[in-house]
Amino acid sequence: MSTLSSAVVVLVALLHGYFMMLEMFFWTKPLGRRAFGLTVEFAQASKTLAANQGLYNGFLAAGLLWGVYAGGDGYPQKIFCLGCVIVAGVFGGATANRKILWVQAMPGALALALVCASK
Repeated sequence: MSTLSSAVVVLVALLHGYFMMLEMFFWTKPLGRRAFGLTVEFAQASKTLAANQGLYNGFLAAGLLWGVYAGGDGYPQKIFCLGCVIVAGVFGGATANRKILWVQAMPGALALALVCASK
C-alpha cells in the first residue's frame, strides 16, 4: 500500500507541476488559453495573477515530492500538502469551475486516503 500511495502522491505532484507550467509559462500561449478557455485579451490582462497562482501550485508539487522523498518521515508533509490541494480544489470548484473538483480535489482526496491507509 505504501508504494501505491507514494505513486499516487507523485502523480498529484506531477499534475500540480503541469498546472504550474500552464499558469506561469503558457497562460498567454495557445496551450494555456485552450486549457483554461481564455481569450487573448483576458489572458494578457491576467498573466501576472496566473503566474502567482502557478507558483503556489509549484510549491504544492515540491512539498508533495519532499514528503515522498522523506519516506515514512514525510507523512506530515504529505498530509499537509494534500490537504491544501483538496481545499484549493474545493474552493476553485465552488468559485471558478466545477471541473476543478474532479481535476484537482478528487486526485488529492484519493492520494490522502491512500496515504492515511498506508500509515
